[in-house]
Amino acid sequence: MDENKKTILIVDDEKTIVDMLVYNLQKEGYNTLEAGDGEEGVRMALENKPNLVLLDIMLPKMDGLAVCKRIRQTLNIPILMISAKDEEIDKILGLELGADDYITKPFSVRELMARVKANLRKAEITSKAMENEANNKNSEANSNVLTVGDLSLDLSKFEVKVRGEVIDLTLREFEVIKYLANQPGQVVTRETLLEKVWGYEYYGDIRTVDVTVRRIREKIEKDTSNPKILITKRGVGYYIASREIALEN
Repeated sequence: MDENKKTILIVDDEKTIVDMLVYNLQKEGYNTLEAGDGEEGVRMALENKPNLVLLDIMLPKMDGLAVCKRIRQTLNIPILMISAKDEEIDKILGLELGADDYITKPFSVRELMARVKANLRKAEITSKAMENEANNKNSEANSNVLTVGDLSLDLSKFEVKVRGEVIDLTLREFEVIKYLANQPGQVVTRETLLEKVWGYEYYGDIRTVDVTVRRIREKIEKDTSNPKILITKRGVGYYIASREIALEN
């Protein structure tokens, strides 16, 4: 196995799917590992620490949702769920699981490869940013704190507080809040969020954005039916309420 190449772990029990993925991933220059059931998938992920996992939901021995949860407890790597059930998006992107993205069968190879590349690229950028922040210990304590109304983001710690209370967000949720908070009051389209936060230039389901926003609201809003911090501009996108709006409400 070439150590200079990124490694993708494929966890799927359908041999035709696995063979197709292996062929196309290797053609794109990736190393591949394969697991045919959930238990083997967890073991191989923890032992080999791949750069990304392609994980089917319907698996023998342990389903993909449980596998995702187990891997996420130890490894902070992109997990792309493969689902035959389109309606499973809420579970797939659920806070208790921590999947980064999903794609439904049948899917095009071109779209899947675009998703893989985008997730790897985003993970690499985020990892470098975290390393830079960790190494930059001489900066002033508050120099990396962004405050908008009741919302406070510590960019060095990747930490969000609402009215002084620390909120437990996933890395992707933090990235969404950070992007919006950097331009309070400015409406950002779902397509822009997919491009800037998920790294997708052409592919991606905007429902991924909607579900992620809904999960964030469950954590930061007093009343999710009447949000005061993360606001929807119907038919357009989302924005963080400016300081004045947030304080008034």
